Amino acid sequence: MSPLRILVVDDEPGIRQALGQLLEYEGYEVRTAAGGTDGLAEYEKFKPQLVFLDVKMAGLDGLEVLKRLRQLDPRAMVVMISGHATIQTAVEATQLGAYDILEKPLDTDRVLVLLRNALEQRTLTEENERLRQTVESRYEIVGRTYAVRALLERIEKVAGTPARVLITGENGTGKELVARALHRGSTRARKPFIEVNCAAIPSELIESELFGHMKGSFTGAIADRAGKFEQADHGTLFLDEIGDMSLAAQAKVLRVLQDGVVTRIGGNKPIQVDVRVLAATNKDVEEEIAVGRFREDLYYRLNVVPIAVPPLRERREDVEMLVAHFLQQLAARDGFPVRNITDDALRRLTELDWPGNVRELRNTVERLVILANGPTINEADIERLVGRRAVEPAALGGLADCDTFEDFKNAAERAFLLTKLRAYDWNVSETARGLDMPRSNLYKKIERYGLTRESTPA
Repeated sequence: MSPLRILVVDDEPGIRQALGQLLEYEGYEVRTAAGGTDGLAEYEKFKPQLVFLDVKMAGLDGLEVLKRLRQLDPRAMVVMISGHATIQTAVEATQLGAYDILEKPLDTDRVLVLLRNALEQRTLTEENERLRQTVESRYEIVGRTYAVRALLERIEKVAGTPARVLITGENGTGKELVARALHRGSTRARKPFIEVNCAAIPSELIESELFGHMKGSFTGAIADRAGKFEQADHGTLFLDEIGDMSLAAQAKVLRVLQDGVVTRIGGNKPIQVDVRVLAATNKDVEEEIAVGRFREDLYYRLNVVPIAVPPLRERREDVEMLVAHFLQQLAARDGFPVRNITDDALRRLTELDWPGNVRELRNTVERLVILANGPTINEADIERLVGRRAVEPAALGGLADCDTFEDFKNAAERAFLLTKLRAYDWNVSETARGLDMPRSNLYKKIERYGLTRESTPA
């Protein structure tokens, strides 16, 4: 393990020599600079974990150097040294981002204690940053197809606003990833992100979960408990699978959205909350409204901005990138080298049907990493561990019912073009480019088959 790097910037040779010897004796790698300009240049080359910086120097003084260091590297950890520190100097140094300030003559014990504390804090900060990056990688939306680019563009437009969003899509498409991306891009990013899976909580407990309860309000309520709305105050509340929420709970959620106030079960004190609500469902909400299982007024409150997450079958070109992402993610999680995968194996994975969407693909990649023979995943591993998955006639969307081969060809072309147009969000130019087809030809086929945005496959 390489020693930690420390830079000493001071125009007094005695200070540079004494402090440098002390730090080297303690096992640190030390470099020194006799002035501010040299110190800035040395910082860029040396990349130290900590800087000791004199306040009063000829030329650039220490406070100006500190300012420039923090512009160069916002995480720079700097300890100021002063022969006659004043409260004003200390305040100014702190405002500019200094970790601490030491007075001359330097006390060895004080230097070493401060050094240990500063480096421990830096290590903790770096570890938190690594953990944050690991978490964000876990919730990253991966893909380069038009469908994913359109999704990311909409997320970027909506994230910074206070608008409520209703995220729709099949199971396993990544609706939670969209919710987390919206939170990360919002002004609430440093506040809580609270998730509630409405399908996983029994209907008799959902109200307690959302709004909290007071001790003794029902059997088992042994203490006061804040609900998810309170926990998400000033942050984001993600109501996943909201289509499974009871009508009684829907009514209370509607009131919170209208008034910004919750009341715990068994309580009588209204609690003001400032929460951005994101909701998701795999159901057709308009159909649920029609049969009386979802409140229309709540739907309009939640559906300020709709975001539809495309299924994996509409973005097959992303399978290769997703597999590479999951291989890296699993290797980082388990501490193993990244597994290789052959082109033939990738081709087979791209060809397969994925009814469970991205979640199913990730689970499959994990299975391959664990059970594949040898260091490289090959096509034989796919056949053995995943299977061929023959397409059932019903999956042909009625094509098997065509009377003649000509009818079959026309129906297949119609279904194919409709699927591609949906994948490109009905952008005809992008669809034609993706199909390597002249745009005029695509327009003719759209007219020939009577394709419209509301069409359903033949």
